[in-house]
Amino acid sequence: MAETMISEATFYPIKPTEKGLIGISSCLLDGKVSLNCISVYSTPTGDIRLLFPNKCLPNGREISIYYPINREVYESIRQAIVDKLETVKEAVEEKNDARRKEQ
Repeated sequence: MAETMISEATFYPIKPTEKGLIGISSCLLDGKVSLNCISVYSTPTGDIRLLFPNKCLPNGREISIYYPINREVYESIRQAIVDKLETVKEAVEEKNDARRKEQ
């Protein structure tokens, strides 16, 4: 089985919620499929957890839109998003440092 390639990860931060939602992400799977609307949660231990989109049907049943079928693919997606999250954090910290120096 070929290794899964995850690229072009994005992370859109939001104001953290009580349940730990910190942002929404997307990425490309093998450069062929766009995975959008991935919810990014921070756990109480500080780890990052991903939730993939689902749809609630009129009868109340929920179905998954898409999801990784094994732990290896999940971890590849999670690591790409964590890397992007760290990049966004660094950019925000640099911007805040620059603002402090101006004052």
